[in-house]
Amino acid sequence: MVNVGIIGCGFVGSELIAQLHATRSSARRLKVVAIANIDTMNLSDKEYTPLHLTNWESDLAKTGVKPNLDEFINYMAASPDHAVIVDCTASEGIANMYPSWLKKDLSIVTPNKKAFSGPLSLFKEIHLLSANYSGNGRTPLTYHESTVGAGLPVLSTLVDFVKTGDEIITIEGIFSGTLSYLFNNYSTTASGSSKGSFSEIVKVAKDLGYTEPDPRDDLNGMDVARKVTICGRLAGLDLDLSTLNVENIVPESLRNVATADEFMSRLPDFDDHFAKLNEEAKSEGKVLRYVGVVDPKGSSGVKLMKYPATHPFAGLQGSDNIIKFTTKYFPNGVIIQGAGAGGPPTAYGIFSDLSKIQERVEGF
Repeated sequence: MVNVGIIGCGFVGSELIAQLHATRSSARRLKVVAIANIDTMNLSDKEYTPLHLTNWESDLAKTGVKPNLDEFINYMAASPDHAVIVDCTASEGIANMYPSWLKKDLSIVTPNKKAFSGPLSLFKEIHLLSANYSGNGRTPLTYHESTVGAGLPVLSTLVDFVKTGDEIITIEGIFSGTLSYLFNNYSTTASGSSKGSFSEIVKVAKDLGYTEPDPRDDLNGMDVARKVTICGRLAGLDLDLSTLNVENIVPESLRNVATADEFMSRLPDFDDHFAKLNEEAKSEGKVLRYVGVVDPKGSSGVKLMKYPATHPFAGLQGSDNIIKFTTKYFPNGVIIQGAGAGGPPTAYGIFSDLSKIQERVEGF
């Protein structure tokens, strides 16, 4: 039996609860015993009876208990069974607490990228505290598949390459659903045409909710950089955000404008800049794609690149992610492609990680 405490009940957290409830027959060994959001929290009784997931939102509201993270963690740490904290926030402050949780023998599952792409010392401490599982039912484990590619098996595949002694030659991919959508629609194959100017496509993406409220948070490349950093570190590289080469495609004069509205109103002034880049690519029979690259023997980073129409990245549709591993054992590459963002895929990735912990703890 594994007791689960969920912090953060937004888009992803609520979807995870829905998936756990819908599959309660197969997830019966995973008991949700604590839920907390920004306003309230609900802890089960001293016997760690599973919370009712049918009406969890109203039950949470009825408690009227203000969230207290220390109380929440201490409650989970006192569990007689193996306990897992699921952090569904994007909080850097909460990510910094992971080592203290692991020292209390609490396992962690999370889509929060901050702990694994932040200070290298934090990443290494987390890895050290959860790397030597003894099988005694209490030693903590850490899983964060959904930090890269949501529910796609990106990190588990990478870890398997490393564990089996394969040599990573390169990892390259379109890691952002937002930037995938933008360039799939803007820079098409040589015979195709853009579905509008660059600024128009950014506006459509923003209206559809694909971008962050301020699209600069997508266009500056930092989300992709975090994912590249995570992949690089799992491949054995000491990558750091502060030194990673990241091409910020936000026009320099718009990077510090006061509001997202001002940015959007002025972005059309730079349509000619992006059109020139696109026409140059087309003249070579190529398309533009914003990619992240992990190169153990070269320069890892994030950049706008050109790919021929025959390349798998050129034919990507919608907002899908695509990641290509080139290794010694797989010189022609292994490609993982699919929805790399959104509530259901991300919650699936978390659920899958929870199931892995449950199987390891219970020995099957």
